[in-house]
This record gives sequence, structure tokens and C-alpha cells, in this order.
Amino acid sequence: MTAATAHLVAPHGNELINLLVDSAKAAELKAHSTEWPSWDLTARQLCDLELLMSGGFSPLGGFMTRADYEGVCCNMKLTSGVLWPMPITLDVTEEFAKKLKPGSSRIALRDPEGVMLAVMQVEEVWQPDRRAEADLVFKTTSTMHPGVDYLLNKANSWYVGGRVEGLQLPSHYDFKTLRLTPAELRNEFSRLGWRRVVAFQTRNPMHRAHQELTFRAAKKVEASLLIHPSVGMTKPGDVDYFTRVRCYQLLLSKYPAGTVKLAMLPLAMRMGGPREAVWHALIRKNHGATHFIVGRDHAGPGSDANGKPFYGPYDAQALFKKHEAEIGVTMVPFNMMVYLEDQDRYIPDNEVPDGSRVLNISGTELRRRLNEGGEIPGWFTYPEVVEELRRSYPPRYQQGVTILFTGLSGSGKSTIANVLLTKFLEVGGRPVTLLDGDIVRKHLSSELGFSKEHRDINIRRIGFVASEITKNGGIAICAPIAPYDSVRKQVRRMIEPYGGYILVHVATPIEICEQRDRKGLYAKARAGIIKEFTGISDPYEAPDDADVVINTADLTPEESAQEIILHLEREGFIGANGQPPASVRA
Repeated sequence: MTAATAHLVAPHGNELINLLVDSAKAAELKAHSTEWPSWDLTARQLCDLELLMSGGFSPLGGFMTRADYEGVCCNMKLTSGVLWPMPITLDVTEEFAKKLKPGSSRIALRDPEGVMLAVMQVEEVWQPDRRAEADLVFKTTSTMHPGVDYLLNKANSWYVGGRVEGLQLPSHYDFKTLRLTPAELRNEFSRLGWRRVVAFQTRNPMHRAHQELTFRAAKKVEASLLIHPSVGMTKPGDVDYFTRVRCYQLLLSKYPAGTVKLAMLPLAMRMGGPREAVWHALIRKNHGATHFIVGRDHAGPGSDANGKPFYGPYDAQALFKKHEAEIGVTMVPFNMMVYLEDQDRYIPDNEVPDGSRVLNISGTELRRRLNEGGEIPGWFTYPEVVEELRRSYPPRYQQGVTILFTGLSGSGKSTIANVLLTKFLEVGGRPVTLLDGDIVRKHLSSELGFSKEHRDINIRRIGFVASEITKNGGIAICAPIAPYDSVRKQVRRMIEPYGGYILVHVATPIEICEQRDRKGLYAKARAGIIKEFTGISDPYEAPDDADVVINTADLTPEESAQEIILHLEREGFIGANGQPPASVRA
């Protein structure tokens, strides 16, 4: 029996599937790898493969074939009859899929650096109905749901199913003592003598309410506590896991000694609400947990376009309870914890006495206070956690910011950008970089033309450089034409996780732009001498999401720059001489 088919029996009965082969088999597979097509794994696929190989996704032996996929989508069951609520699929491009021959092809699965992590035996290749999958799994086809958005807009259109043989787990260089495989975590529990373990899933920093909830849960079932945060892909906009893990480490001292363990789970979440709660519990069972905390709106993605939550607050608890025996893990249900001001303690919201004053700070309110440098009270979280959050998320007036201009040639973008540059340099406090359209074309994109494809590449390059400047606390002023809406939105998504992003539409009418045209470019474009000229022979898509709109037919460059500065001050990104804006100081 090779290691690829060996089973590790858990102390409480369920088995772990070990897909990692021994060194001799690994060498053999590597020797043949040049004969097979290679697939570079996406970030989500990399997480899925790691949990497949480590046994975290037991009893799965690879990426799902069509029958298992359809059974999971329709009734949460594999063809074996075993409960499994979430499709685990390898999505590939149509071009790649057409190269594969089910039954005879193998694929070398590689990380982004080209390291071969596993080999997949191709058993099936098919094109799924992804809208139907979204409707079945997530109960919605709205792309406001991050799981649906990924499925419909980011995942590839073909699926490949088949058994996996693992050569090595992905390399991680951070928090190594916290990256425990299911087998390692089970062994640790055995060493500690922990027979009952209650697991807590989280994708957010933990505050006093979470600490109280987990403490109560462990006390209720007389179990030790496993804090098991997801550190793969979570919901867009979440706090990065490096910051979160440092916050979790600070909380460990708040529990009785010898009763809590912190470990990291490389899980790519789907934000699937009820189904995800069942999935999370099965994964934690594989890691040795006997109990699992399910709170309010477990793994909920928020609300739809009408402001209605995708799932009810306790739908996850209801689905879990229905399948609790099959899951093999005991649910520990909890309501949302709230703070009673007059008693200085947290209790579940369904236990609040009549007439009591309840305090709470939402995630949105916490982000606002962090952005504005506002007070975060001690009843909400611990001072050391606040300090850690402020290190990674300083107030806006200390964050980096990108100001992206868009507008027709001759609209005044470059002139305003230069005025803005000098004003920022005059004040000082943060490094400032100007990425003007002509400068970028000379130094970053000299080989590009003016087709839509090349224009988009040019703007994405500007966005990447600006995101690095923003990430490191600087100000990036970008003044290209940026005529297309979709790539401007890509740049927004690229930058906003790291700091501010202000889109300025210089909406000067084309007639005014032509009058100012010192180089005669518009005349040449109208004569057909210059091809693909924005506003004449190539479209300009005016933004509907501009933060500032300026018409330089009515404003001087100085007045235009002042409009932008006033907007930045209002949003909290700048103040007087590097000090907090007046709104924050007040």
C-alpha cells in the first residue's frame, strides 16, 4: 500500500485520507512530469489542494468528478452517500480543457512559482452550468454574494475531476508553529490529553464579545478550545490574516492556562452561510474537534442589492441541527453577544433583561473609528488588540492614497495633477509620486500601442504601481486618459485594500479640449491621420463612480486642485501640516 492510499484513524473514529505519496513515488512522478500538461493553481485552488492533500477535506481523494459534484450541489451528498455540502472542483480554461483526454491524461499541478505540488489523474472533463450551481449551493445568483461573484465572474468555465497524488504541501514561511495539519493537530490534542475539543471558526479579529462567547462555549460543554481561523481567501475587504493572527495571539492569555490552542486553517471560504457551517464542522472534525461553535449568521456574506441578508441569522444553526448526526460533531449554538453597560459584562442578546442599555460596535463602525483615529472603547476590545489593529490600519490621514484622473486629451488632467503635486510637496509629510500619462508611456509602457487591449494593460500597470505607493503610505497622482470603465474599476479594487482611492473625472467638454489642442491632435484624428483617438475614433466611457467631477471650462487649475484637496480633507485623508483633519481633531 502506498502512502497515497493509506488511512490515519482518528481517536474518535473518522479516518483521514492521506494523498501525499512517498519519496520514491514522488521522484517517479517528477521524472514523468515533462510529459504532462501543467496547470498553475489559482489562490483558491491552492488552498483546496492543500486541504485535499493534508486530509482536511477527507473523505475526498481529489477534485470532484461530475457525479459527486452534482450530488453535492443537489442534495449535499457524495455518490458514496456521505454528507458533503460544498463543491471542490478544479476549474480550468476551455483551451486547457480541450487538451485533456479523460482516462489517460495527467496534469502537473503547480504553485505560482512553478513548483509541482501534485499530479492529477484526469477522470472527467465537463462544462458545468455555473448559474445553476450558484442557485443550488448559495441559494442566489446575485453577484453581490462574493461566492457567486467568484463562481460566475472569476472562476474558469470548465471543470476537471480526478484523483490527486500529492508530492508536497505548499510552502509557507509565516507562523510555522501554527500551521498544523489535521494529523499534527490530532496528535497535539492526544499529547495534551484533550478528549473534548470545541472549535471556533473566524475570519475577523476577535474582540471581547468573541472571547466571552468562546469561553462560555468551552465552559458549557466542558471542552478545551481550538481557535481555528481561516487564513486562505475570505471575504473581500477583510482584515489581512497576518494582522488577525497577531491579534489572536494577544488574546490567548485571556483564557485559563492550558485550555486553548491556536492553529491556522488554509481554507478558501465561499461565504456560503448554512452549507458553509456544515462544511466548516466536517473540516474541524478532520482536525480532531468534537464540538463546533455556530453563532449568528455563520459565514454570512452580508446583504443583497435590496439590503436583505442572503441568509437568516440562525439558518446555519437550523441546517447544522438537521444533519448533526451525519456530521459527527456536536453543535454549540450561540446568539450574538452584546454588552450590558450597567453590569459591565457580555451576554447573549436573547438574555438581555428588559430596560437594559445595550452597547455594540459594528464592523462598519469599527472601520470608521480606525480610519478617523477615533476612540475604540475598552468594553469593546482589549487595548493590545486596538494597538495591533492601528499598526496595520492607521487613520486615513496617515494612510497612502491614490488620486486617479480620467478625462479626454486636453481636458486639463496633467495641469491639475502638477498643481496638486506642488501643493502636497509644499505641505510635506508623505512622499508624492506623479504618474502622468506621457511619463508612464515613456518609462513603463513604451512598447504598447493604443488598442483597447494595450490601453487596459497600460492602466493596469499604473494601478499596480499606484497600489504599491499607496500600500507604503505615499500619495500617487495618476493622470492618464483611462477611457474604459471596467479597467478603472479593476484599479479601484487593486488599490482600496491598501488605502485611499479617489477617482477624479475631468469632465471638460470635447469642444473645449479641441480649442486647447496645441499639437493639433484632434484635427489629425478627425482627418483620419491618427487612429484610435479617444473621443473621435475611439470611445470614452464617462465614469458613474467618480468621487470628484471637475469641468475646467469653469475652473482654473488652482481652483480644480482645491476642489480635490477639500474632498480629501472631508474624507479624512489630509489635514493641516500632517495633523489629523479638523473633523477628527474635533
